Formats: sequence, structure tokens, C-alpha cells
Amino acid sequence: MNQTLGSFLEEKRSLLNQQMEQQIYSMQIPETLRNSIMYSIEAGGKRIRPVLLLAANEAFGGDENRAIAPACAVEMIHTYSLIHDDLPAMDDDDVRRGKPTNHVQFDEATAILAGDGLLTAAFHVVTSNDHLTDREKVFLTRELSKASGAEGMVAGQMLDMEAEGQTLTLEGLEAIHRHKTGELIRFSAVAGAFIGGADSSQLHHIESYAKYIGLLFQVQDDILDVVGEEGEIGKPVGSDVTNNKSTYPQLLGLEGAIEHKNQYAEKARMALKEAGVESTLLEDLIDFISDRKN
Repeated sequence: MNQTLGSFLEEKRSLLNQQMEQQIYSMQIPETLRNSIMYSIEAGGKRIRPVLLLAANEAFGGDENRAIAPACAVEMIHTYSLIHDDLPAMDDDDVRRGKPTNHVQFDEATAILAGDGLLTAAFHVVTSNDHLTDREKVFLTRELSKASGAEGMVAGQMLDMEAEGQTLTLEGLEAIHRHKTGELIRFSAVAGAFIGGADSSQLHHIESYAKYIGLLFQVQDDILDVVGEEGEIGKPVGSDVTNNKSTYPQLLGLEGAIEHKNQYAEKARMALKEAGVESTLLEDLIDFISDRKN
């Protein structure tokens, strides 16, 4: 990994963990609910979405103090989605990031409430932040609610469940991932750029960049489900096949999936060039996402 990116990731993950813990412990909530929320927050993860937001903000010369609240918010929503995705009524998974899933560690009702709490708290984190202008709060709330709601991530989860046991076209598969995974990634890149001062044309190209790294992220996820190491990816290899999900390797073969991954990476680089921020951490993140092992 690029040393500069490596240092950035380590520093920002630590900052994000500290900020999210501070936010959660400032809430007046029952101890069991707090423990359940913190269990999933502390399970770790790559923090790709908030780090992407901070990197986009930095690429356009923004102030990190103004970007940290929406960065925490998007990771809180991502964590809620993982808790709910693992539930028996959804993917029915027992392991997440190498640990028992939230509903296994606690119980199903507590896990549902922990997810609900994280989802709603994310918007409070944004709207109560003193470093953001009212205009920025409206923009962020509008974009985050769309990305995480019935037109975005929730739609993707619905499409994903409906597709189980079916053989999808590539277009159908991409539609699922643009919503389920890609919408929060899109929000992260666009939000960071917006707070950093990007103009409308630059935001358009950053949105295109985010679209392709969202697909890049998912195709690598599918590849790791075939060739990854269970100890690194934190879940059983082949779980997508077990759950009857369509994947890039299933549709295109492993080599075809790798070829598509490279195409997405190149399109993401072109979008950064159009936005005028090609030689930044945003470009390094393309390789990081493409080459990740977990």
C-alpha cells in the first residue's frame, strides 16, 4: 500500500473510532442498547466510506473539522446496515468481521434496536454539528437520507433478497450493487467534495468516480468470496454461493470478474482526471479497494 495512504488510513480510522465512541457515549440510552451498538462499532472494519469522505474533502482543500461529523454519520449508517443484513430474516449470518453477529451476541430484538438507533443518531450527528452551515446540513441530510433509504441502500437490499436463487444479467447485478453498496459510497465522495468546496462540474465527475469505485468494491468482494482467506475476510468463503446470490465470478467467471474490476478502476481514474484531482489520495484509494484482501 502507498505509505501516504497507509498513514492516512491509520490516522483517520483512529480519529473516527474516537469520535463515534464519543458520540455514542454522550447519548442518554439504556446500557444494553449502548453495549449492542458499541459491539458492532468496535468490531472494526475498513472504514472505507468515512475515509473516502475525508479524502475527498482533503482533495478539494477542505477543513477536516467540518467533515468529521458526516464521516461518522455515514459509518454509523453502514454499521446499522450490517447489523440488519445479518438478521435471520435477511442474510441470517452468524459471523461478521470474525466475531458473532450482533443478534447472536445479544438477541434479535436488541440487534434491531441497535440498528435503528445508529440510523437515526447519524442524522442527529450531522444536524447538531456546529462546524457545518445550514446549507451544508440540508445538503448532507438530503443526500444521506436518499442514499440510505428506499431509493438507495434499502432498495438494494430488497433487490438483493428478491434475486436470491435467480440468475441475473450483469446489468441486474450492477443495479443491485449501485444501490446496496454504491449509494453510501457515492454519498461519501460527493459529501466530502461538497464540504471541501468542489463546484457543480467537479461534483458531477466525483459522483461518476464514486459509482465506479462502488462497483469496484463489490466485484472485489465477490472475488474474495471465491479466492479469499476466511481468517482475512472475516466470514466463511463461499457464503454468497451458500445464500444463492448472483456474483461477478458466477456470471463472468473469475477471469472475467477480474477484467471487469480493472475496467471499473480505469473509469474511476478517468473521472478523477476530469474533476482535476487525479494525483490525490482518491486515486490511491482505487488501488487500495481493488487489491484489498478483506
